Amino acid sequence: MKKDAVPQQADAIYEGETKVLYAQGSDGKLTPTPTQGWEAEIDALKQAVDEIAQLAQDALARAHAGETSPLEYHMYQQRLDLPMLAQAMGRFQWQVRRHFDPKRFARLSDRQRERYARVLGLSPDELTQLPPLKDKDPAHD
Repeated sequence: MKKDAVPQQADAIYEGETKVLYAQGSDGKLTPTPTQGWEAEIDALKQAVDEIAQLAQDALARAHAGETSPLEYHMYQQRLDLPMLAQAMGRFQWQVRRHFDPKRFARLSDRQRERYARVLGLSPDELTQLPPLKDKDPAHD
């Protein structure tokens, strides 16, 4: 793609940020070129963000029902998934998944809780807390 043909379709999802991709400059060489995104990428990104938001809401409902720990909710709320959280923690996925069990989560040592909190950008106290459930909007059903 030529440098002057790089799409510049700004969208609020990028929060004013740009990204760089390589395009062919006037001298025929690849050169870093900033872009504000393009329609197909923006649509895919919005779909992914909506999906992870739904996963967070589902996990929040399960956590309030005692079916999962707050860890699962906070993982999705920070836009992570199980493989990413496990990698950030230096653990296997099955080890992190076990901590989704509320009883196992409650028995985590302070050190383990602090590590999860640090990875998720929370305090250890925030890690154990849940926000209230939001009422479901009947217009979206």
